Amino acid sequence: MIKEYVSKITIGLLTIGFGVALATAPVSALGEGGAPAGINAARGDNTPSNLANGDSSIVRRAINIMLFGVGVLSVVMLIFGGFRYVISGGKKESVTNAKNTILYAIIGLLIAVFAYAIINFILGAALSGGSTTNV
Repeated sequence: MIKEYVSKITIGLLTIGFGVALATAPVSALGEGGAPAGINAARGDNTPSNLANGDSSIVRRAINIMLFGVGVLSVVMLIFGGFRYVISGGKKESVTNAKNTILYAIIGLLIAVFAYAIINFILGAALSGGSTTNV
């Protein structure tokens, strides 16, 4: 059951990453103006002008908020697993469940950190035209 959740979260993060990469693809990949030009052309009145470009874009902010939420949830579950471990009373099943909670919380935290790094790398490469990378 946990493996299903982990695979669904992984698929979701990959989908978000590929969607962002497509939305911010350079001109050569999507034709004249790329996806940002299409977004700006379809934008109506009273719509934010900075939807896909720059550090303060709505897409980047939404991704950062989602990744922050995953990170907070992982830390909360890590604390909850530690609490379960402390109150387990030495029961083998309770200790195993608490250790699994801690393990999955650490895995979730690592996924959030790596997803943040990958998303920032993709957005940085797409917005700079893909010619240089800051490592």
